[in-house]
Amino acid sequence: MSLLAVGTVAFDAIETPFGKTDKIVGGAATFICLSASQFTHKMGLVSVVGGDFPKETIELLKQKGVNMDGLQIKENEKTFFWSGKYHNDMNSRDTIDTQLNVLADFVPVVPEEMRNAEFLMLGNLMPKLQLDVIKQMTTRPKLIVLDTMNFWMDIAMDDLIENLKHIDVLTINDGEARQLSGEYSLVKAAQKILKMGPKYLIIKKGEHGALLFNKEQVFFAPALPLEDVFDPTGAGDTFAGGFIGYLASTKDISFENMKRAIIYGSAMASFCVEKFGTERLLNLTSTEVEERIQEFVDLVQFDISLVNE
Repeated sequence: MSLLAVGTVAFDAIETPFGKTDKIVGGAATFICLSASQFTHKMGLVSVVGGDFPKETIELLKQKGVNMDGLQIKENEKTFFWSGKYHNDMNSRDTIDTQLNVLADFVPVVPEEMRNAEFLMLGNLMPKLQLDVIKQMTTRPKLIVLDTMNFWMDIAMDDLIENLKHIDVLTINDGEARQLSGEYSLVKAAQKILKMGPKYLIIKKGEHGALLFNKEQVFFAPALPLEDVFDPTGAGDTFAGGFIGYLASTKDISFENMKRAIIYGSAMASFCVEKFGTERLLNLTSTEVEERIQEFVDLVQFDISLVNE
């Protein structure tokens, strides 16, 4: 298997300045898999849902090439649910309701056929569960990418720091980078975080793009200016799915190829925010993806002559 994704498959209820939804399908692993499916159809999912989760969504993910053998279905319980309201700037939000439901006692089990995956994407989950998945792998994946959030830094920092010793790429936003490192400067924050274990660090800055660091190099990818942003929920997970999906399809984990993967991830995230939930990703074509990539190329490409006086 090329890619294994671990994370939540959930329900969301979202309100933004552009409208609101009732309960719709969401969850980190859902966005990761839908995004990665644009690049690879050899992937598996490890997660948990309740008996209330729509069977047609499970079938849709299968049609996208996702092996669902690692999805636990607890028929007599309810699926994880999150409800939130975004502020006018779309960068900040208030959580209205969180119902852990099946996630409260979730123990991930990686099926035997997925334990040799070449690429492992650990979506936002309790750090102990992320490490548990790493330990279940038969062979160490070629690349392990981990996403996390400020909540785990607040309540499980020691576990998170332990995880950083076992991964290759950490993806967090700028506020989380500052919290994890204790540094305001993102360059200093990156230097400190890289000393904690990961070989690469991606700092997501929302509408201001993303930064990729290793110990010697830095790369900045802009975000595509969009006329309308309807729903930023899942954009970071969609970015991560595009990033690791592209790497899994090329099997090239050089810094140069990661720069390309950042652009592909950013392109996928730009689609995600155009509609509520997973709607925009469900019927996305490869032609649309390539056209969006070209928009990124056109955005940053320029000619310049340096004159030595």
